[in-house]
Amino acid sequence: MSSSTHVLPVLFLSRKLRIRSLLLAITVAACLPSGAGASHSHSVTSNGAASVDEAVRAFMQTVCDSVSQDGPMAWIKYFDASSAFFMAVNGQMAFPSTAAAQEGTRKFAQTIRHIELKWGDDLRVDPLTNEFAVVAVSWREIQVDTTGHSVTETGYFTGLAEYREGRWQFRDAHWSSPVSSQ
Repeated sequence: MSSSTHVLPVLFLSRKLRIRSLLLAITVAACLPSGAGASHSHSVTSNGAASVDEAVRAFMQTVCDSVSQDGPMAWIKYFDASSAFFMAVNGQMAFPSTAAAQEGTRKFAQTIRHIELKWGDDLRVDPLTNEFAVVAVSWREIQVDTTGHSVTETGYFTGLAEYREGRWQFRDAHWSSPVSSQ
């Protein structure tokens, strides 16, 4: 057997290994988060979870106080400004984006003279990472419209709170109210 016949299988094997290595590298790279929009969140430790829980509870109280004091327009500062934000109400998409939520909130605010939001005593905070937590809580809201008519609504709220740019905000939210038996 000539030396060239020994080299050919080695080159072929080497080429197969290079292709496999390249495919493995591409697969690994595709699974890793990229710099653009990548989350640098890490699993939360028990100490970190306690800190996140405390911070998110304070955030929820701030939202409640702010909306009750400043009216519906206060909500806008607690919505994530990125394209990730959405809000559903009673199982329907209410606002597919921050822009839609801002516009809808502005229109709603024009019809309200006063609003009082109260979270229930059943607030649940599920810290997922140091930057993300799921929140769930019952709520009660009294709305007084511009004609003085008062409406009280109750329901349940869930959302994903995200810590970004030095503050907590809602990345998404879902409001639900009991279905009328009529």
